[in-house]
Amino acid sequence: MRLLLFCMFCMFCRLSFSQEKEHTSYFEINYFKGNIALHNNDILHLIKGHPEGFVLSWNKKTYGFKDWEQRYNYPDYGVSFAYQNLKNDVLGNNYSLYAHYNFYFLKRNLMFRIGQGLALTSNPYDKEENFRNIAFGTKVMSSTYVMLNYKKERLIDHFGLQAGLSFIHYSNANVKAPNTSINSLTFNMGVTYNLDEEEPEYIRTLSDSIDEKFTEPIKYNIAFRSGVNESDVVGSGQFPFYILSAYADKRINRKSALQFGTDIFFSNFLKEFIHYRSVSFPEDDVTGDEDYKRVGVFVGHELFINKTSLISQFGYYVYYPFDFEGKTYFRIGLKRYFSDRWFGALTLKSHGAKAEAVEFGIGVRL
Repeated sequence: MRLLLFCMFCMFCRLSFSQEKEHTSYFEINYFKGNIALHNNDILHLIKGHPEGFVLSWNKKTYGFKDWEQRYNYPDYGVSFAYQNLKNDVLGNNYSLYAHYNFYFLKRNLMFRIGQGLALTSNPYDKEENFRNIAFGTKVMSSTYVMLNYKKERLIDHFGLQAGLSFIHYSNANVKAPNTSINSLTFNMGVTYNLDEEEPEYIRTLSDSIDEKFTEPIKYNIAFRSGVNESDVVGSGQFPFYILSAYADKRINRKSALQFGTDIFFSNFLKEFIHYRSVSFPEDDVTGDEDYKRVGVFVGHELFINKTSLISQFGYYVYYPFDFEGKTYFRIGLKRYFSDRWFGALTLKSHGAKAEAVEFGIGVRL
């Protein structure tokens, strides 16, 4: 019995040691400073000084023990916390939490990071106390940031250095008006600290030629998306929307699939907006009886990363009874596969740079 327990203990230690060696991790802190980009003339009064802050991140490094790690040149993934002082009492300060991926190029000296998460602003719009803040209509917003850094790890013992450019975006995606959003372009520099003494060797077992020849039959997808949003008319009210989507996708290799399909939009905020325009602007010849529903067709691309994928779609309304923000639309976001068929999705729909809605969806791939 003691021998059996001893063998089990040795096996557990071996498995634990092997698993630890599949990943290493490191912390980093980056200071950034820059400018608010003028993407809308309405925010001119909000641009003052040079916003600054810091990003604190924990990163987990991969070494190719899973196939997707090899396909994407051994990326890192982790979480980031960011603080930004927007140098304007009207805008206040923002605090953000992200999940992110780091991708590497040029012999792993160039790092590209993309992070998606939520931000909390200290001073959102208020019609009485802070009516000038037309950028942030809600206290909680979505936020995206990208970072392009030249990076050198372990320059002195566990410490390394990096520097580069960052882009930070805050928006509530018209969940509530107003929402002109804020984009910051910044220069950043920082320090990395590796938590492990040694790192495993990178594993390469996949053949590029086999991956390129990979294909699948055409798959058919059905998705349902929903959420709440508001028109640009402040105080007009938040309304639920519903979207039914059906599309086909063709996997052309391990990483990519092409899509073609259709969306049916039931946007209740648009019903209220049509009524508002018919009453407030009779010179626009809006009767108030126009249909608020829209139908679009789209083409898209899906980039598969492990069980998560990045989708981007370009659409055109073929049924468009009321003119609102133009006949073309975009959708970008993330899908997460729970199984080979079922998936959840978090996406942003916009008309150019103007967001219409953040969409929460569920679907099946047949």
